[in-house]
Amino acid sequence: MKTIGSFALCLAACSAAIAADAPPEIAQFAQRAVSTGDNARRPFAIVDKRNARVFVFDADGRLAGDAPVLLGLARGDRSVPGIGERKMSEIRPDERTTPAGRFVSEPGRNMQGEDIVWVDYGAAVSMHRVRATDKSERRLERLASPSVDDNRISYGCINVPADFYDAHVKPALGSSRGMVYVLPETAPARELFGFAANPH
Repeated sequence: MKTIGSFALCLAACSAAIAADAPPEIAQFAQRAVSTGDNARRPFAIVDKRNARVFVFDADGRLAGDAPVLLGLARGDRSVPGIGERKMSEIRPDERTTPAGRFVSEPGRNMQGEDIVWVDYGAAVSMHRVRATDKSERRLERLASPSVDDNRISYGCINVPADFYDAHVKPALGSSRGMVYVLPETAPARELFGFAANPH
């Protein structure tokens, strides 16, 4: 059985690694986002929910890096209406989804004063450093695990390894507006992103 120390080493390696190239479907999506002008010449991130991974690109579509992420506990691509106005204690497990779609991100801060990136402000969904305050949730271990099955734990927010957040998310999306594309897990991407269906 792995120790916490080995988990930390694996997590650091995952966070520090910069992919030379994204998987073909992610690279193609990024290229189309840029070539069609959909990213509005802004840096952007692509969240692949099916594989529990985030890819960060500069405004020209060059990959800066990628990392595993933690996502909403419930599978699905839509937020429950009004969920952003409810207390966390009132949100049922089956309502804890990470919504799919095209989001204009914005830097912000949470109630603890930590810097975050708002993805869907109305639904209270943000991208932020993973928090390991509740040891029973094993969030660091989940990020370090090679399986994607255990990456569903959050209320809907996108939890990113802290080192990766500081090295890539914050420089790209933490000082001005950017774009976050969250790919759906229950439907083809082309149903949400018109440009994704057109190779030109």
